[in-house]
Amino acid sequence: MQQIVVGLDDVTDQLLVALLAGGHVLLEGVPGTAKTTLCRTFATILGIQFERIQFTPDLLPSDVTGIQVLDRNTSNFILRKGPVFCQLLLADELNRAPARTQSSLLEAMQERQVTIDGTTLPLPEPFMVLATQNPIEQEGVYRLPEAQLDRFLFRIKVGYPQRDDEVAMLNLHSRPTPKITAISSSGEIMGIQSQLDTVYCSEELKRYIIDIARESRQHADLLLGASPRAAINLMKAARAHALLNGREFVTHDNVQSICHPVLGHRLIMRPEAEMDGRTIDGVLQQVIQRVPVLADLKR
Repeated sequence: MQQIVVGLDDVTDQLLVALLAGGHVLLEGVPGTAKTTLCRTFATILGIQFERIQFTPDLLPSDVTGIQVLDRNTSNFILRKGPVFCQLLLADELNRAPARTQSSLLEAMQERQVTIDGTTLPLPEPFMVLATQNPIEQEGVYRLPEAQLDRFLFRIKVGYPQRDDEVAMLNLHSRPTPKITAISSSGEIMGIQSQLDTVYCSEELKRYIIDIARESRQHADLLLGASPRAAINLMKAARAHALLNGREFVTHDNVQSICHPVLGHRLIMRPEAEMDGRTIDGVLQQVIQRVPVLADLKR
């Protein structure tokens, strides 16, 4: 990855965790921070089928999922599959499309299938959606509803690189772009994903995860805390994080390492807390600090 993109090592690690956990990722950052290049390179290295959809206000749901088309030669309808039938889908600037078009991805992200004119078709495996959005621009964009945000395992903030990384980026673009080849395959990825449930998560850690979720629901600055689905995703991501680091068991460090990208987009701040300058990241840090690491097993 470093041959093509610079300064996004942490983002790449989180993409790998989400891939092993079978989840989807929302990349949030201003234009020009290599989000699209990152996603395309990620798919190329993994050796999986990649498709990109540029979401615009006039994009229709059928442009995403596909449509039945009349064949004039046979007078029969044939299915023309949309770009969602791939293994890694880049939904570029997802928040530029209206809610009807955004909702066309919900079934694919949750059920790994698409229904077209009453016919349900499975999607290729592995299947992963990487969506991007600009958090700054408000002109001509549609806010992502909470139900759709909840379908994303991670929300990753892609910021500006460090000074040395930007210099390295200029050096990278001062010579021909190297040709990268796949170092993995869909079969290998699915084989690793199948090992996720073998990563041991103790009862103590499960209680620790639940305690974090319950503490967020009681925080005075939050209008909406973590849901049971958020707790499930937190456990899956912690297992994937442990597996990626070569461990067969989950630790508290694994849970804390992925707590912010898993829960950050699922919590809703109270307006008065936002006006006082509090942030989701700050609240999450407080939640983690309040939950004791050594939980009482009898609780």
